[in-house]
Amino acid sequence: MTRTTSPQQIYSARRALAHAHLQRMTPREMAGLLFHPMVLIGADQDIDQPSPLGPSLRELIVDRGIRHLCLGAIPSPVQTSEVLARLQDIAASTGSGLPITFSTDPRHSFLQNPGATHRAQGVSQWPEPLGLGAIDDTDLVRDFARVVRDDYRAMGIRMALHPQVDLTTEPRWARQAQSFGTDPDHTSRLLAAFLEGLQGEMLDGDGVAATVKHFPGGGAQRDGEDPHFPYGREQVYPGGRFDDHLLPFRTAVDAGAAAIMPYYGMPVGLVRNGEAIEEVGFAFNRALITDLLRGELGYDGVVLSDFGLIHDAQVFGKPLPARAWGVEHLDPAGRMARLFNAGVDQLGGESDTERLLRLVETGAIAEERFLEAVERVIGLTLTLFPEGGPASAALDPAELPLREHVALGATAQSRAVTVLHDPDAMLPLAGARRVVVHDLDFTALPSDWEIADAADADLAIIRLSAPFEPRDHYFLEAGMEQGSLDFPDEVVRRVAETAAHTPVVLAVTLSRPAILTPLLEHAAVVVADFGASDRALLDALTGAVRPEGTLPFELPRSMAAVAAGLPDVPAGTADPLFPLGWNVTTAGVRA
Repeated sequence: MTRTTSPQQIYSARRALAHAHLQRMTPREMAGLLFHPMVLIGADQDIDQPSPLGPSLRELIVDRGIRHLCLGAIPSPVQTSEVLARLQDIAASTGSGLPITFSTDPRHSFLQNPGATHRAQGVSQWPEPLGLGAIDDTDLVRDFARVVRDDYRAMGIRMALHPQVDLTTEPRWARQAQSFGTDPDHTSRLLAAFLEGLQGEMLDGDGVAATVKHFPGGGAQRDGEDPHFPYGREQVYPGGRFDDHLLPFRTAVDAGAAAIMPYYGMPVGLVRNGEAIEEVGFAFNRALITDLLRGELGYDGVVLSDFGLIHDAQVFGKPLPARAWGVEHLDPAGRMARLFNAGVDQLGGESDTERLLRLVETGAIAEERFLEAVERVIGLTLTLFPEGGPASAALDPAELPLREHVALGATAQSRAVTVLHDPDAMLPLAGARRVVVHDLDFTALPSDWEIADAADADLAIIRLSAPFEPRDHYFLEAGMEQGSLDFPDEVVRRVAETAAHTPVVLAVTLSRPAILTPLLEHAAVVVADFGASDRALLDALTGAVRPEGTLPFELPRSMAAVAAGLPDVPAGTADPLFPLGWNVTTAGVRA
């Protein structure tokens, strides 16, 4: 893409667009623009019913003047579009009159985690972004982003809380599936294509706003633990590779990303330009938000904080402490002031407009800083809604999912399959077969294949998923795949027992790396997928669609190698079983 307008011109135009509108607003209406809570939407939505996540929709929209809402659970596309249209009508007749910008985490792949991503329902299903990284096709990524744009707009959604561009440098980290992979240049290239597809060359009323996350890169977690939780708050850079993690955000700024979201983690031991960076969460960190992102990188778009930085919560009976890492000693008012003074424009997961107004009135947050944030948010809103309200979408929600998009997604699932091990060249699996299947729906098999006992079978197909340690103390913890990458002994035993009777084709879904070393000796073929239906997997195994994936991260040889690695260094474990970029044809070099 050749850009004719600089990012600075784009952001300046938005601010200028906002300035006149801002003059007509009250401080209370302005305050509502700086919050971005999550809501749950049902088909027969009662807008006066309080949510498990906070106040009712009427209170948020009418009483608090909030105009950005993140959608958690939603019904069908048609029902979603109807409910969101009702809410837009309410917003148009009250307060600032500005339309609501509805946002969402990813909704087009396989994993379901209410704090990160949603399994595809009512839209086409694609591999996780890791799978797009494995295919490494910028045209495909651009086309996928256009599918996302059109589907979101059909439902009334105008802001994506993605793409995620964290580098997958710590193999144990829980959030890798939504990234493109380990390599910073590769990630940056795919990011540019995604932004072009989602936003267009210059975001306007036909686009969807992207939120690039998690600044300045969330992959370098100590021991791979996730900073949603107190035990995972530390990000470390013992290999001195902070700038690798920063590179995709330079691309985001250059491409005119609508919003950037800082991560929860806090940098430990980080030194830049000879100065130690304060050990507080990234969103609280003025040196990183104002000095680095705003000053050095020149970003003048919206900085949206990640969700839940101010208030401790109890959600569905489980605790969720505020991710106020490094500033836990501050009360909610102190945390809020700290966030805005660091350079954040909008608070994810919060809705306490009265507290913000008091902080501005007392001078804890300067009026100039408050107005600057409001101006950025209004500028983005008016860019998305140039006619003052939602424009007609290219697709009717009743048409979703489009048949051609379903086919494209299924083909992408198959293309992302990565052949790791096939010493006897068994693939593709041609001709009729008698097979044993484990964790695979037999109805997905080719019509001339038969199910057989192990003793009479030509081969066995076994599906596994990358292992993790189940945890469920904190809210959201059950959905995070953390801890050891080793398969349990009983899984290895089951594969070995099957292999004693018939050749095993092992297919492992990699939402993050897995230690395949003890399984390799028992498998005739090993492939990885990054989110694939059984039928898409079979299409890849039989050659109906060529499996062309290359590993978007390395697969370590052992947990000892993982523990000895440096969390910030791309592909940094010693003697990996399969290196970054591997498949059986590239032999370790990305095509």
